[in-house]
Amino acid sequence: MHHCLKSPAASPPLAFSQPRIAAPLPAFFCSKQSARWHVTDSLPPQVLETRRSQSVCTQAVDTKAAEAQTSSSGSAPDSPSEEFYEVSIKKPLGFSLARGNDGGTYVSRTDGDGNTDERIKAGDKVIQVSASFGDDVWDAGKFGQVLYAIKTRNGEVYLKLLDRKGDTDCFNERSKSEQEQYYNERDGGNYGYSTKEWQRINYTNRKETERKRITLFDGALAEFKKGDIKTALIDFEEVIALEPKNFKGEDLSRVTNIYRVAQYNIACCYSALEEVDAGLDALKEALDAGFEQFGKVRTDPNLEKLRKSPKFDPLVDKYDEPVISQGAMKALKNIFSFGK
Repeated sequence: MHHCLKSPAASPPLAFSQPRIAAPLPAFFCSKQSARWHVTDSLPPQVLETRRSQSVCTQAVDTKAAEAQTSSSGSAPDSPSEEFYEVSIKKPLGFSLARGNDGGTYVSRTDGDGNTDERIKAGDKVIQVSASFGDDVWDAGKFGQVLYAIKTRNGEVYLKLLDRKGDTDCFNERSKSEQEQYYNERDGGNYGYSTKEWQRINYTNRKETERKRITLFDGALAEFKKGDIKTALIDFEEVIALEPKNFKGEDLSRVTNIYRVAQYNIACCYSALEEVDAGLDALKEALDAGFEQFGKVRTDPNLEKLRKSPKFDPLVDKYDEPVISQGAMKALKNIFSFGK
């Protein structure tokens, strides 16, 4: 995998080299070859007609859902059937957040390693979050914006959440009825039309998500170059949130390369914002994911603020331990009395 950067005077974070879709490679990309993704359209006429009708139905349902969401998120009062609750919690938080299939922010799991509230359950949706500074409260827009607000918050984190009664359908790629139909066919040994059709649809959705990730990544790089670090950071977080589930690469890696590079770039963004702790956390995530450009980590001007932290060298040394460490040299000197 090759990366290239512009001159240090206007150096953005790392660019991700990936087969492009239709547009030519930007100036800050370098790649050995260019390719396009495509989905075969060589389907029987009756299948294509079914897909058209499904598309029309889906659009109609989505339109109604969008209208309902707009009416509920506007100035109208909350629906009486919906239950909300508010919490103020000290960091570190004892629960994790993830991007739902509607782009919203949801509680994905709870654990005992941090602070939490007994009302918080997996599936609950974040409606509002405290701003990075002060007493302002932000509506929970993009998933990346919520993470940015939490990570850069120094005091307690305020959250308004929708109680979804433990419903985690927000993370499912299919509706319950679609899943049941698929599992019934599979368990019955019937590899039927609906199973094949949903495999095609899932393939199309995966490729569309890949396109969306690269578009977000390109946009984030452009924003960083312009100096809009906050917007770049939010979009890089969105790239992370779109990481495919249960990914397994040809080299048996468990994460995509764009995930590693985006995590590194998030560390660069936090360094530029002088949010050292959040930057070190992001750098650790990148190294945990297999980012191995240690020479760049130690010299990149975008990480200058992080390198000034006493936590930086111990963190990087865990993943890039020198062949002969200073500790080993001192031990050898003591053994052979060279240190006298």
